[in-house]
Amino acid sequence: MKESSREATASGGSAPLRILLVALFCAALGAFFFFDLDRFLSLGALRTHREALIAWVERAGIGAWAAYIGIYAVSTLFSLPGGALLTIVGGFLFGPVLGAALTVIGATTGATGLFLAARYVFHDYLLAKAGPALRRMEGGFNENAMSYMLFLRLVPVFPFWLVNLVPAFLGVGLGVYALTTFLGIIPGTFVFALVGDGLGAVLDAGGTLDLGIVFEPRFLAPILGLALLSLVPVVYKKLKRRGS
Repeated sequence: MKESSREATASGGSAPLRILLVALFCAALGAFFFFDLDRFLSLGALRTHREALIAWVERAGIGAWAAYIGIYAVSTLFSLPGGALLTIVGGFLFGPVLGAALTVIGATTGATGLFLAARYVFHDYLLAKAGPALRRMEGGFNENAMSYMLFLRLVPVFPFWLVNLVPAFLGVGLGVYALTTFLGIIPGTFVFALVGDGLGAVLDAGGTLDLGIVFEPRFLAPILGLALLSLVPVVYKKLKRRGS
């Protein structure tokens, strides 16, 4: 990305607003760990509170949808651990189709918020957090940002939080980022939601959750196929360049 773009990104937002947002961000993150809220993001917590959660979802209706989207968005925004389990919980509470849809909306919202924060508020800190991976990913984004973003969403070559950050420093447009995030996470999200849909039987049997199921060929092959398809524009561009 051009140096002028980096400078424009880094200077976005007024200093008082940035300081306020940084303070709020740090306070919220500190409260999460201080009050040990991560204990709720566990299979044990779900096993303990499953009946209460199911009853609440039935009683709250659309309100439960909104609450789940909000929780997932905040979890993604703060890059909190337990995203896979939260996706499974969505499938358990809402079924595979609705659970996956709510998860995709929440994850896209949170990821977009982190993208904007990285670009305009926490630029210097998050740029340092991205580290050397920024350079390793830069070539792909310069080649074809949309195809590369879609590929990274379909196949977790890099951690989800890192793919949320790096595009903000490499000139990727907000529209491209949001669209590829939304579309790219649908297949994987649906697989985890399917796992969640069958979680009730696992809990009833006193079993443990085996996430290895997501690597079975019936789930993995279609996702890899879509990932390769997303790279077709990049390959075509390279072949066309060689032929000219």
